[in-house]
Amino acid sequence: MLIVIKEIMADNIWYLENIDAEGIFCPQKIGSDASSHSKTSFKKGDFIFKQEDPSDKLFYITAGRVKIGAEGDSDKSVTKAILTTGEVFGEKALVGENIRRDFAQAMESTELCIINKTEMSSLFKEHGPFSLFIMKLIGSRALKMEKRLESLVFKDSRSRIIEFLVDLNKEKGQRVGYEWVVRNFITHQEIANLTATSRQTVTTVLNELKTKDLLTFNRKRLLIRDLDLLTNEIQLA
Repeated sequence: MLIVIKEIMADNIWYLENIDAEGIFCPQKIGSDASSHSKTSFKKGDFIFKQEDPSDKLFYITAGRVKIGAEGDSDKSVTKAILTTGEVFGEKALVGENIRRDFAQAMESTELCIINKTEMSSLFKEHGPFSLFIMKLIGSRALKMEKRLESLVFKDSRSRIIEFLVDLNKEKGQRVGYEWVVRNFITHQEIANLTATSRQTVTTVLNELKTKDLLTFNRKRLLIRDLDLLTNEIQLA
C-alpha cells in the first residue's frame, strides 16, 4: 500500500494526497475481522452520527459529501465543516471524546469506510505515516476552528466570506496557469452557514468580486483570477 503525504509549506498543513482507503479501513483489503471494519452507504439527509451518540469510530469518505455541525437548545444549528471525498472525520474519538458533541450528516449519496477506534492502535503500528496524518489532522482542525472564531469576533461579514474563499483555495484549489480553480464549489447557503452570514450577503459579495474580475463561479467550480488581489480585499474590508 502506498501512502503519499504532502505538506503545504505556507500553512504547515499536512494531508493525504493519495491513500488506499480500502486497504486501511476495509476488511477485504487487510484481512481484518469485519466486526471492527465496515463500508456503508448513506442517503442524502441521513445522519451518520448524532450528538450524544457514542464516539467510537473513524470515518473515511470514499464518495459524497458530509456536513459536520452542532445543534443548540433552541433548535438552531451551526455548520462546522463540509467534507468531501478523501477526507477523514470522527477523529475526536481518538482524543478522549466518549460521546459525540457534533453531528455528521450526508449532504448527498455518500459512501464511507468505517473503522472502530479500538482497531486504530494496531493500524498506527502498521502504518506509521497514517498515525502522523491523524495527529496533523487533529491539530490542523483545532487551529482552523480557532481561526474561524477569531474571524467571527474581529472581521465583518464581507471579510469573512473572502477569507473563506482564500482558505478554501489553499485547501482544495489547483493552479491553472496564473489562475486557481476549486472544483465541486459549494452553494451560497453553505458558505453562509460556514461564515455566519446570510445567503443574500454571500451572493452580493461573490457578484461584487465577479464584477471586479477577481473570480468567476458556478455550481461546479470557483475560478480565482488573481489570488493576491482577492487576498488584498480582506484587508480593505
